Amino acid sequence: MIAAVPQRDAAAGIATPRAQQPGITRTDLQRHDLSIPGREVIQTRVDLAPEVVAPRHSHPGEEIVYALEGTLEYRLEGRPPVMLTAGEVLFIPDGTVQAVKNVGSGNAAELATYIVEKEATLVVLAE
Repeated sequence: MIAAVPQRDAAAGIATPRAQQPGITRTDLQRHDLSIPGREVIQTRVDLAPEVVAPRHSHPGEEIVYALEGTLEYRLEGRPPVMLTAGEVLFIPDGTVQAVKNVGSGNAAELATYIVEKEATLVVLAE
């Protein structure tokens, strides 16, 4: 696996990949420690332009996806594809390799809530 290089946003205290893939915009909204030692919650809005694919990747913890707009196709390793439209949700277990594609003709967006290992690289690209 290849890890994305984190960059710390000093004002928000959020580590994000330095370079965003063209057509994908990640907007970090909040980050907080949890009552579980060594874990934190991070919320991020992820926007994908039409036909853009977020490459295969994983996260160091659970991800809860809430589709905000558009139509997104999720491919989770070992499972059939899942389509989400606005208002639908998806739970992605810890370490699951995944890819997501905007299959619509307009912008697609999700609210991603991560329950992850504190200070770990949030997005880990898969080979």
